Amino acid sequence: MSFTNEQLERYSRHIILQEIGARGQSKLLKARVLIIGAGGLGAPAALYLAAAGVGTIGLVDGDAVDLSNLQRQIIHSTRTIGQSKVESARQTLAALNPEVKVLTHQGLLKADNVLELFRDYDFIIDGTDNFPAKFLINDACVLTRKPFSHAGIIRFQGQLLTYVPGEGPCYRCVFENPPPPDAVPTCRQAGVVGAMGGVIGSLQAMEAIKYLVGVGRLLTGFLLTYDALAMEFRKIKLPRRKNCAVCGPEPTITEPFDHEPPAACEL
Repeated sequence: MSFTNEQLERYSRHIILQEIGARGQSKLLKARVLIIGAGGLGAPAALYLAAAGVGTIGLVDGDAVDLSNLQRQIIHSTRTIGQSKVESARQTLAALNPEVKVLTHQGLLKADNVLELFRDYDFIIDGTDNFPAKFLINDACVLTRKPFSHAGIIRFQGQLLTYVPGEGPCYRCVFENPPPPDAVPTCRQAGVVGAMGGVIGSLQAMEAIKYLVGVGRLLTGFLLTYDALAMEFRKIKLPRRKNCAVCGPEPTITEPFDHEPPAACEL
């Protein structure tokens, strides 16, 4: 594709990269990424993907902006308190890069809408903070053969992995089933350093960009963990579960389902 003079200037630092160049930037401009949760992880991921020129960004969230969100959810502002998060995020992304198309999906992710939502996107980013949503995203991505980036943060710790159909374990291979309700504290209960979202959410954006352009090695088959207090990253190899209920050779999960009534879906 040909670029306008404005695009050549806006994306000049990408275009001069051998690994991206004009061809890679064209791929980004045509790409479609869906972000589940416009919160601590989804905020930096969305900002960097919009800045990179990803052509269409979808945002799923059912909440409104609250004052307590602003410590980490940098896509929102004091001015947008009370607005829906997807609308607040849309305004911010439009101001950053007007040529990016932002599609807002107000509401919770559920088994009865997940397949339709995922259908038209090339990559999914999981920015949720509860296990039922994470397992639903994983199962839907496996069933629809959509790549996705999982991440989670709490206190001073974070983790992420990338699933690509047919190339490595899925989230359910690693964790199998959700823990019992209230067995694991949420960020609301345990706290989280706001900058953790920036670190891990930016890495999710990086994984999406590499996948869309087709460069580098993804976190397929690995779990990357980050301990901010020790300033340590660890990359842990993950085996594929031979009898995985959704991506195994004889799956027992053949359609998405809700593990429990869906909860708020972002950090």
